[in-house]
Amino acid sequence: MEKPNLNYIQQISGGDKDFEASMLTILKEEFIKELSLIKKNFKKEDYIQLSFNIHKIKHKISILGMEKSFELASEIEQEIKNGNTEQYANLIIILERIGVYLSDK
Repeated sequence: MEKPNLNYIQQISGGDKDFEASMLTILKEEFIKELSLIKKNFKKEDYIQLSFNIHKIKHKISILGMEKSFELASEIEQEIKNGNTEQYANLIIILERIGVYLSDK
């Protein structure tokens, strides 16, 4: 499985450590909120809102260099729009791995 990384943030920062720290802080704060909303909307079976939440969090998956996970999240987003939640658990595994990674930074 893919591992999150900060390569993209470091690349766009041009070596500016303050920028990197700021981006990481924003990423952590938003990620935690978005993951919470994903779980909440799944529990409520609000699949329209859930697909929107997944769409939003995909950007963060991409920023963390996880291309395959981004593609899977895109598939799951579409499936959930159609009421198919079979792969939801796979998405949560990816997101929780990212959460652990970010909490260690």
